[in-house]
Amino acid sequence: MNDLDPATFLAPLLTPEGRALLDEVRDTEPARELAVATRLRRDHPAELVSAALAQARLRQRAVAKFGAADAERMFFTPNGVEQSTRTSVATYRAECFRALGVRSVADLCCGIGGDAIAFARAGIRVLAVDHDPLTVAVARANAEALGLTELVEVREADVTEVDTAGYEAVFVDPARRSSKRGRIFDPEAYSPPLSWAVSAALKAPLGALKIAPGIPHEAIPPEAEAEWISDGGDVKEAVLWFRANGTPGARRAMLLPAGAGIRATPDTMLPDPPVRPVGRYLYEPDGAVIRAHLVAQVAEDLRGGLIDPTIAYVTADEHHVTPYATAYEITDRLPFNVKKLKALLREREVGILTVKKRGSAVEPEELRKKVKPQGRNAATVFLTRVAGAPTMLIGRPA
Repeated sequence: MNDLDPATFLAPLLTPEGRALLDEVRDTEPARELAVATRLRRDHPAELVSAALAQARLRQRAVAKFGAADAERMFFTPNGVEQSTRTSVATYRAECFRALGVRSVADLCCGIGGDAIAFARAGIRVLAVDHDPLTVAVARANAEALGLTELVEVREADVTEVDTAGYEAVFVDPARRSSKRGRIFDPEAYSPPLSWAVSAALKAPLGALKIAPGIPHEAIPPEAEAEWISDGGDVKEAVLWFRANGTPGARRAMLLPAGAGIRATPDTMLPDPPVRPVGRYLYEPDGAVIRAHLVAQVAEDLRGGLIDPTIAYVTADEHHVTPYATAYEITDRLPFNVKKLKALLREREVGILTVKKRGSAVEPEELRKKVKPQGRNAATVFLTRVAGAPTMLIGRPA
């Protein structure tokens, strides 16, 4: 819950004076804030100036998630910027709802409205619900700022008491952080708990629940299809889908912005790939593929195998183009030895060194400090295990 009061944090910014002040401070750099605040307080209340500068900082942070055009018009809270769904992911999900014929959705635990905005822009009528007064006020202000009030109703309420019977779909984004404990890993400690969210989803023709991408597969309800979404190579979230004509137990990885998706059902899931010697090429599967336990599907397409039974690196003798993994050409394989690596990098005149790790306790920055790369060439070193042995693989993007 936010500790900020809507009456002091947001309401003054919605007045003509507040909106004008927001425009004036929009591009203020952090180093100039004190000077700008001192000047503006001569003509405006100190509290309003502080609120405007704080909102300007939040809008600048929000550009990475929402894009400049929207972020400069929207309103944010510190928690809202941190926890809201980025536009690319919310847009993808809204398009999934639209493609399934959804015309109305109850967005429970709506936060500042990131998903509600995407649903509305897809032409879907939204009931956006949250229990926190400031969050609700911000979500309502955002719907107004983006011209979506005809499609978005924002309501302050306990989501567990909301009747969703009139809506074709339910979307739930439970709180997965606590002000006291930080990130919450136990799904039953979500607010509301995962079990309640599942029951709410099952009451609608279509239900979708946003969960932490690190959820153990054994904690996924058997009725659900599970999807992991990455954006620009970073895993952003997982979603549990509940639909009448779905495939319970299916797993999917979706890679944005390419829109490449790979899926397996319980009947088509493959066993773990075989372990084989390191070939000419090493493939690093996208994080969403790994989280979805679909490395075996990618390895089969690459006609490759694992370098170690516990490591999600795929190796093959030939180069194949795939959206689901990044390929590297391996030039050297060494037992883990910092001195040997330093000598090899010096010999190759490597000054631009990318260090990746999987199955190694060594930190990349620690290794970089020890080898002190210098030169005009670039290389990538993988700190990993090969057939159980600590190993360094050196190569370059294929």
